[in-house]
This record gives sequence, structure tokens and C-alpha cells, in this order.
Amino acid sequence: MPKKILTGIVVSDKPNKTITVMVERKYQHPVLKKIIKARKNYSAHDEKNQYKNGDKVSIIESRPFSKTKKFQVLGEKK
Repeated sequence: MPKKILTGIVVSDKPNKTITVMVERKYQHPVLKKIIKARKNYSAHDEKNQYKNGDKVSIIESRPFSKTKKFQVLGEKK
């Protein structure tokens, strides 16, 4: 099974070697047919502490680093 790759914006970089990435997706409601924005926060491993708030990053699914950290930063600092 392929690993998930998600793109989002860093919303927190306070913990050591960890960033919180907000991923936003849009989908159509099945009954109302309205476009809905869904946001979800993911904790991702950032080995060198190089990403700051507002950076756009891609994260990839990986082995669990902790209870909540199951993603790792791919790159794409902007």
C-alpha cells in the first residue's frame, strides 16, 4: 500500500523536532452538494528544526515516532 503524502501549512513549531501541519481538503457534501472545507492537524517529525510557522511543507506517512507522530517532513520549504 502506498504511503500518504499530504501538503499543508505549519501552524506550530514549539516542540523539539516536531511541527504541527494543518492540512485542508475540500469535498462535496453527499446530500446538500455544497463544497465543504475540512481541516485536520498532523504532528510531523522535523529532525533539524528547520521549519517555522507559515511554511508550506509536504509530509509523508512513516513509522510511528511517538503516540501522535506518524508523519515525517518531505521538504518543500516556501
